[in-house]
Amino acid sequence: MTEDFYCDAVLSGKTSVEKVYETQNVLAYHHTRPFYPVHIVVIPKSHIPSLITLGDEDTDILLELLSVVKTVAMQVTNEHGACRVLTNLGKYQDSKHLHWHVAFGEPLR
Repeated sequence: MTEDFYCDAVLSGKTSVEKVYETQNVLAYHHTRPFYPVHIVVIPKSHIPSLITLGDEDTDILLELLSVVKTVAMQVTNEHGACRVLTNLGKYQDSKHLHWHVAFGEPLR
């Protein structure tokens, strides 16, 4: 996997994705290799390494990102009755680009 799959593959268009929701600065799409029966990834369209690297100048994009996470989580919860919302940090974060997972169901693997 590349250091930043989201910039290198998804946002560049090299990997096609099934979009769920999109704003000017945020993209939500079905995970290309899902770990759950419903697995949606929400990413900022600009490169931000992780949640803990956000600066004061990133407040607007964080609010927009969380608004999209909330919208997608509501859609999944309305359809399936529940969902998980999570992000990974440090060694748990494979791709060094801030992203959130919105998922439903038991892990597939």
